[in-house]
Amino acid sequence: MANGKPNRPIRPRGGGPKGRRRVVIDQGGGRPGQGQRARPGDRPAERGPRQPREVVAPTGPATVESGVTLRDFSQALGVAMPQIIKLLMNLGQMKTATQSLSDDEVMLIAAELEREVTIKHADDDDGEPEAFEDAEESLEARPPVVTIMGHVDHGKTTLLDAIRKTSVVTTEAGGITQHIGAYQADHNGRRITFLDTPGHEAFTAMRARGAKVTDIAVLVVAADDGVMPQTKESISHARAANVPMVVAVNKIDLPDSNPDRVLSELATEGLQPEEWGGTVQVAKVSAKQGENLDDLLERILLVADAELDLRANPSADASGPIIESRLDVGRGPVATMLIHRGTLRVGDSIVAGDAWGRVRALLDYRGERIEEACPGEPVEILGFDRPPPAGEVGRVVENERRARDLAHQRGERLRREANAKQPATGVALGDLFARIAAGGVQDLNLVIKGDVQGSVEAIVSELGKIQHPEVRVNVIHTGVGGITENDVNLAAASEAMVIGFNVRPSAEVRATSERAGVEIRLYRVIYQLTEEIEQALVGMLTPVETEAIIGEVEVRALFKVSRLGTIAGCMVTSGLVRRGSSVRLFRDGTRIHETTVSALRRFKDDVREVSDGFECGILLEGFNDLREGDVLEVFEARQVERTSLDEAPGGGTSSASS
Repeated sequence: MANGKPNRPIRPRGGGPKGRRRVVIDQGGGRPGQGQRARPGDRPAERGPRQPREVVAPTGPATVESGVTLRDFSQALGVAMPQIIKLLMNLGQMKTATQSLSDDEVMLIAAELEREVTIKHADDDDGEPEAFEDAEESLEARPPVVTIMGHVDHGKTTLLDAIRKTSVVTTEAGGITQHIGAYQADHNGRRITFLDTPGHEAFTAMRARGAKVTDIAVLVVAADDGVMPQTKESISHARAANVPMVVAVNKIDLPDSNPDRVLSELATEGLQPEEWGGTVQVAKVSAKQGENLDDLLERILLVADAELDLRANPSADASGPIIESRLDVGRGPVATMLIHRGTLRVGDSIVAGDAWGRVRALLDYRGERIEEACPGEPVEILGFDRPPPAGEVGRVVENERRARDLAHQRGERLRREANAKQPATGVALGDLFARIAAGGVQDLNLVIKGDVQGSVEAIVSELGKIQHPEVRVNVIHTGVGGITENDVNLAAASEAMVIGFNVRPSAEVRATSERAGVEIRLYRVIYQLTEEIEQALVGMLTPVETEAIIGEVEVRALFKVSRLGTIAGCMVTSGLVRRGSSVRLFRDGTRIHETTVSALRRFKDDVREVSDGFECGILLEGFNDLREGDVLEVFEARQVERTSLDEAPGGGTSSASS
């Protein structure tokens, strides 16, 4: 008892909430450790030998997305991540679980594991289905979609301009179509949708995209020029897209036109005209004079009715390819979409690639607002959160949330693919010094901004053709819209140049670029852009090392001096010899040694040079085994600035050309 209070019993620690001992009730009479606690004296249950688990090696093919992370690849193969990391380390690569693998790395790992792996790219499975199971009674006739294709300057846009009786060609820089336009024309109460595709070779990708979304390809060939390289390329695109072709022999009004020669060249390419017993419809037209345009439209409708079943369900959710997109000042992102199926209405939720939005407004090819667009109609859409990539398929979904989720998934996948394709930029310090000492590859970094997505793609494609072992073009960022301060800041951080195609910076952006020392170049025609970029690359090349033979000297006497060595008494037979010049020693026509002139004397005087016809004394650097009759060829190494990418460092011709 302490302080008049009875002593309380001390409870043991570690028990329950009141120090009580925990009791485990046996509910099944299992072994100790399974429902009851082992008591002292209990004998452990007898166990047999532990059976090893049977591990089944994963087999069979697997399919992964391009840019797959190491963790996802491990799960797809059923192989532990450490094993894949070990294989990558053997290949000289170190990856974490969340890093993307390149296609080459995926295939190498699959080969090491003896597994069949299929890589699925983003463009492989996100296209519009080829056919829909629509009820026969729901199908209605739609206008044919026609692509105008052909060689540059053969009159494609002029022909379309004549058909639509508007002026389009005058708005193009240099008379060359820089992007895809979608328009419509009426003939005898029927509507025809036209796509005007660029003819310059830089727009191959855009021209191929135009052939993929079309029903009929109209091949324009100039009667005075005939079949040209881009003509053949257009034929290949149309055949690859499996679309029928109609030939328009243009410029028949010119004095030197020869339509029969054009028909013969087309027959050589496998396009047999109908008038020669073939199946290809040919119309001889003059776009400038407006001759026989009705005949061309009749032949287009004839092919559409005879060979194609152009019907679609206008009651379905709208879908179709994005023909072009741009960032318009005041209106935001604007996309041109060709409706293939369904009806697009104002207020619909739409997704195209990594862009999504709600249709705020629809405009037809004349720029007039409309409330809905039916199959076969091109329409401009306002309401995307960003310009959707040209060539992507736009489709209407149930709500904005679904559109945002699909766009986010697509964007993540495209970013993974881009990360997988991007080479590693890290380099060891020793490698960096070695690269600087060796004069390694120099990069011309570019930030490219254009008016429309297709033009930017064409510029990047054209610049990608410039190949050289010493310099290269590195496009670090592309975008649609005007040049902003963010573009200038990125260029300043990356020591890059900003290229604007049919866009321009504001006064504030120009001031920012001047302060940051960033050069901004603006262009309207792609020819000029590529030429100036090539000239910029030429300026980055190291000068060409050349040798110039400046003289020839004959050894006629030898004088041995104990302090200096052997001095050659010589006669300059041609040119001159300078002190410090490089010389090659020839004996009986055979090259013996190469060194420099250490000392040069005329009689007792040290001189800088001795000309043709005079005698002199020459002491060679580090070489004394001279004989009378030896010939010294005097030469100098000179550096000449290169004028083109075709010149090799040795003065020859480079194997890589643009």
